[in-house]
Amino acid sequence: MNNFLTPAEIVEVISKGFGKNRTTMPILKMVILGICAGMFIGFGSYGFTVATANAGAGFEGTLGRFMGAAVFPVGLMFVVMFGAELFTGNNLLTISCGKKDIGWGEMLRNWGIVWVANFIGSVALAWLMSQSGLYGEAMVTKAMAIAEAKVAIPLVEVIIRATFCNIFVVLAVWMQAGAKDVAGKILAIWFPIMLFVLSGYEHSVANMFFIPMGYFVGADITWAQIMINNIIPVTIGNVIGGAVLVPAVAYYSYCKCGPKA
Repeated sequence: MNNFLTPAEIVEVISKGFGKNRTTMPILKMVILGICAGMFIGFGSYGFTVATANAGAGFEGTLGRFMGAAVFPVGLMFVVMFGAELFTGNNLLTISCGKKDIGWGEMLRNWGIVWVANFIGSVALAWLMSQSGLYGEAMVTKAMAIAEAKVAIPLVEVIIRATFCNIFVVLAVWMQAGAKDVAGKILAIWFPIMLFVLSGYEHSVANMFFIPMGYFVGADITWAQIMINNIIPVTIGNVIGGAVLVPAVAYYSYCKCGPKA
């Protein structure tokens, strides 16, 4: 028995199941699941900080970055297995719009609600973790360094990094949608998410935890810098990669030009 769907079959799963289910759910459910997703990605981000804070190679070293990248994907695993609502993954809804299974207004409504809910969940977790006593000196130093580095990335660079990031994220969502068992879904998620973190790309929802976390423990940044220098441009880049580039190729290859194996 084939344990993985073909690309054309994955398009149908994403368009009719993934897309329809997300745009027709009640708003309160969407908000709750969006908050959960923000917290789940925050848990992965916290794990990254723990893994890298005391790594001998440091944040910029290969060993430290790989250790952090190896644990970060747990956040998306939680999102997928729990059925939570993640803005970056939901960028794939443009496929559903292209196939006319949902309307563009329905998609934008989902994106707006989920983005805000992800922000609430991520920031709430960051504040709670800052009050937990788990951030010792090394963790505080790491959290502040991450936050200050992220708000200092030049605009063009941060958008490019964010574009590449969400290509990886939506491909992880795409791949897990093609897997028919839990082990397959976990492996489909782990490799691309590990690689995007190791590569240093920028994820809007993860940064909704990383940067406020640094702020809460004393980083020399402001909320204006958090939003204008990073969260907003990273969101734009994520949309380019996850809602435009990957869906456009998928739609052309498996919808416009007919099913392919």
